[in-house]
Amino acid sequence: METRLADRFQGSAEGAAAESILRACVHCGFCNATCPTYRLLGDELDGPRGRIYQIKQVLEGAPATPLTQLHLDRCLTCRNCETTCPSGVQYGRLLDIGRAAVDAQVPRPVAVAAYRWLLREGLTRRALFGGALRLGRALRPLLPGKLRSMLAAARPAGPWPHRPHARKVLLLKSCTQGALAPSIDAATARVLDAIGIEVLIAPHSGCCGAIRYHLGDQPGGLEHARRNIDAWWGHLEAGVEAIVLNASGCAAQIRDYGALLADDAAYADRARRVSAAARELGEFLAPQRIELARRVAPAKTVRVALHLPCTLQHALRCAEATEILLTALDVELLPVAEAHMCCGSAGTYSLLQGEISGALRARKLTHLLAPKPELILSANIGCITHLAAASEVPVMHWVEWLSGRLAS
Repeated sequence: METRLADRFQGSAEGAAAESILRACVHCGFCNATCPTYRLLGDELDGPRGRIYQIKQVLEGAPATPLTQLHLDRCLTCRNCETTCPSGVQYGRLLDIGRAAVDAQVPRPVAVAAYRWLLREGLTRRALFGGALRLGRALRPLLPGKLRSMLAAARPAGPWPHRPHARKVLLLKSCTQGALAPSIDAATARVLDAIGIEVLIAPHSGCCGAIRYHLGDQPGGLEHARRNIDAWWGHLEAGVEAIVLNASGCAAQIRDYGALLADDAAYADRARRVSAAARELGEFLAPQRIELARRVAPAKTVRVALHLPCTLQHALRCAEATEILLTALDVELLPVAEAHMCCGSAGTYSLLQGEISGALRARKLTHLLAPKPELILSANIGCITHLAAASEVPVMHWVEWLSGRLAS
């Protein structure tokens, strides 16, 4: 696609990246076929091709409007279009650049800006979010139905293993997941311990930065990345073999640290090494499935509908690793229609675009529940929480289920 950037974008790293991405796009429209919002709303401007065109106009100097901002806000950033695109267009990166350019021109209404600030500040601070969550759960019977459905009772975390092992990995000290479902981290530690791997958590690590980065605070998201790199660097130098991520959304963000900090002279090399060391949990465990299968107690085969998060499928592109792992553990994975489509969670999207998010969840649950599963398993805390709020079948992280199957 021919592009002539406005002077203010010429010579910048973002301008160069955007121009390269735009020139790769041939405007074929294949992306619209797998875009959740285009399929739901039927508006060209709410599909990848239309959004690319709007971003191109802004980068070429056309004034951005609140309507431009709305169409970009409606994007889930599921990156399904990237998997579909025959030209390899890096749509997610272009969207980040476009949103920042539009937000620089279009101030948000005070109430909307305040709500987005609250999400950025509240969800990324584990102690603050955890305190609010405990209060919400205590007052759950008094809350409106929609909010009540989002505040399911916490599952007990269970014991944390303390056996030392020669093999060691790092686990992220996460923000929302650590508060919402500490059972996921504890289950991960038990599963890894069962095959002789010790889990370490660097006390100064924290939010991966995705929430801030995708909510209009890209500098804040990069600061989170730098903090995590500093927290992990000594452990990597000491021989820790991997940073294992049990939330696919965090894995996708951390895998991007090298690209996001490529122009930061102080952090570029370390960021690339951290990205190279990052492994999504299913991706890390799949090669060790035979050893893991020996640690699992015999049980009847469970019928499972597996929800593969968009970050696992379209950003990390390692969804098959989780399928291979669970199949090796005698899980009956049921066929799910439209398995490639987004559930509508998408980080904070369900809190900002509730109507669209709810419609996508209803469609996703229809497909997940159609084969009559006993359980829905997933790999990302946002998807799990979002689906569980409306599902008639239990929804949990697959590692929680697996931990319950370990032989004592």
